Amino acid sequence: MRALRSVLIVEDEEIIRTSLREFLSEEGYDVAVAGTVAAALQVARQRDFHVAICDVQLPDGDGVQLLRRLQQLNPGTSVMIITAYATVENAVEAFKSGAFDYLVKPVIFDDLANKLNRLFQYRELYLENQALRRELGRRDNGDEIIGSSKAIQEVQDAIRKVAVTRANVLLVGESGTGKELFARMIHKWGPRSGERFFAANCATRPTEMLESQLFGAQAGMVAGSPAAQDGLLRLVGEGTVFLDEVSQLPLATQAKLLRAIEYQEALPLGGSEPYKVSARIIAATTRDLQREVADARFDEALFYRLDGVKIRIPPLRERLDDVPELVEFLISKHSRAMGQRVTGATSETIRLLMSAQWKGNIRQLDNALERAVMMCDSPQIRPQDLPADLIGMGQPLPDTDDLRSALRHYERLHIKRVLRQCPDKREAAKRLKLGLSSLYRKIEELGIDLE
Repeated sequence: MRALRSVLIVEDEEIIRTSLREFLSEEGYDVAVAGTVAAALQVARQRDFHVAICDVQLPDGDGVQLLRRLQQLNPGTSVMIITAYATVENAVEAFKSGAFDYLVKPVIFDDLANKLNRLFQYRELYLENQALRRELGRRDNGDEIIGSSKAIQEVQDAIRKVAVTRANVLLVGESGTGKELFARMIHKWGPRSGERFFAANCATRPTEMLESQLFGAQAGMVAGSPAAQDGLLRLVGEGTVFLDEVSQLPLATQAKLLRAIEYQEALPLGGSEPYKVSARIIAATTRDLQREVADARFDEALFYRLDGVKIRIPPLRERLDDVPELVEFLISKHSRAMGQRVTGATSETIRLLMSAQWKGNIRQLDNALERAVMMCDSPQIRPQDLPADLIGMGQPLPDTDDLRSALRHYERLHIKRVLRQCPDKREAAKRLKLGLSSLYRKIEELGIDLE
């Protein structure tokens, strides 16, 4: 079923406002009304509208100025202006400000219906065109790192610098942050980009299966595989082997990997002749390898071999500015895979997604949007299309022009995030570059719950 087309009517004359609402409701539109600029902004902050129909003269402001404010709140809202005096100057000013069309009082319903139909036809063509442009722009890129936040730019700068070398790399970060994608980009930007890239999960069990996958095996050494098997370290040649969750390698396997790195040779299971290893190793872990070494679960020598070039991949909650770009990319990917015509998400949905905690990081966002594309019955994903357990997560971002209010909101979120990561107040104060007493004062001023 197609979602209702939503319209906001902003008109101070009650008779006109009521008659327009009744007519458009009968035409099948989802209609909301407001009589002032302030009321219109309040309604527009609570939900998104496809179209706003605004009178030029309102009791507390100007309809053209309101047009600009509405489009700041949601650039996807198209605006039509109502005026009692149709002049060339009025029309030019309205169009310059971004109005789609204008109506002259008294409003003729048939004229309004025709203009709305034309507007929605234009919107559908525009959204489809934008989606096709994005798709064509991405088809040649394959895997790519999405985002332009400072956090992700710093990571990209680091991997570009290390990629041109043949140094082994350790990627650290929470589950779901996309460490394999970053590993692939290091390979792609490296001097052996034309060689193979293979990924292996070090949590694979049993150990014989894992070692045969990495180092190879002679015939009959692995149950269920009577033939000889080449390992990834041989198959990849001078390419790259990505070892995900390297901390979960058994100690004996760690020793074999260390030898492959230090002496550039490996011995297949059951073999007597080693072969030369030329592969670049990129390892990844969600654990603190230094603590694993201290607890005797990880080989110290291997740790120092891998830890020479370490790059931290930030969790999604530290790069929330990237959420709109990620949402656009993932919706395009899933829409293409499912044959759906979903072109984006409403600004209300984007605000909700930017307020979530994302404990599962990009993987969780990807799963949520895959489901949303599947369930969506309109060109844009709305909050109700998202998984039920996602709605209500986090603290909504403020939709306000008041800079002080926005800064206080961000300050509260930032301090709460640091305190979650570092419960020790003294250490948290150091990270925030605050005195301990200043931190306690901030906690009290901002009403931060420490539970």
